[in-house]
Amino acid sequence: MLKHPEKLRMFFFGTLFEIKNLYICNNQIEVMAKNYFIITVFLMFSVLCFAQEGKQTSDGLGFYPNPVSNGKIYITSKTSLDKEISIFDVLGKKVLQTTISSRELNIANIPPGVYIIKITEGDTTATRKLIVR
Repeated sequence: MLKHPEKLRMFFFGTLFEIKNLYICNNQIEVMAKNYFIITVFLMFSVLCFAQEGKQTSDGLGFYPNPVSNGKIYITSKTSLDKEISIFDVLGKKVLQTTISSRELNIANIPPGVYIIKITEGDTTATRKLIVR
């Protein structure tokens, strides 16, 4: 037997959802809104993606200048550990791989173009676009 329609309010990841047309029938809940399931699944995947991204990258690890015109880049970091540098072209071919202990990296032998640079220091990794002029 159906009882009177009621509203259900619930918090999910800090967002208030209000479900209308909630019917209780023999202790079973029938929700008439299909979109709440889709929103819930989307929010769960979004939170998981942000959690994984936070573990892999660090805002304190980067480089300058970009674009590069003088053949040298300078690595910025919060620590002074050895840094493993890999540079790939747009097709994914590894152009340079080296390990440095200083801040300066000489890339004068890399031809002008657009590249992807991956900097690893300890457990942190930063991947950025690199433009060489």
